[in-house]
Amino acid sequence: VSDLRPSALPGSFDVSRSMFDLRSPPHRFMKRYDSLSSVPSSTSSRKDSQGSNRSLDTITLSGDERDFGRLNVKLCYVSSVEQIWITVLHCKDLSWPSSCGENPRICVKGILTLPKPVQFKSSAKEGCNDIEFMETFVFAIKLQSLQTVRLIFKIQTQTPRKKTIGECSLALRELSSEESSHWLDISPPSK
Repeated sequence: VSDLRPSALPGSFDVSRSMFDLRSPPHRFMKRYDSLSSVPSSTSSRKDSQGSNRSLDTITLSGDERDFGRLNVKLCYVSSVEQIWITVLHCKDLSWPSSCGENPRICVKGILTLPKPVQFKSSAKEGCNDIEFMETFVFAIKLQSLQTVRLIFKIQTQTPRKKTIGECSLALRELSSEESSHWLDISPPSK
């Protein structure tokens, strides 16, 4: 087991400052930090149940540990006309099941969880590591409704068949007239 306390990592002061600086505005998200690359190579192996050394780099992630990618969206609420502006920017590092083929057509479906849910969908793009959507959706919604509404995004394949491959969501309580950018981690679809 490697020691990840600040004294064990060279230059860790910069890392901890950038990750845990609580003075930044709440809509900024922490930087992702790859723990595999932060561990010195001399400590990146461990004994498995048979007692042999195995590199951490060769361990296959499965289930919830796998990285499903991230979705970048921008949100803005224009209170003078009671409108929410949702811009779906892009998906990064998206992964999909092999049953969907090598380059499935992928779209983002959005749902505003109002008493009568509002749904919208981006155009379908060819699946790749960084899919750009750059599409804006505008809906009329009363300010008091924002306190309880969530915005759910479902990442779906359109070909060879329609299938939800991941999802993420965001509470809308803190929306303002100033546009905010959000990076959302995509999770496996809920059953």
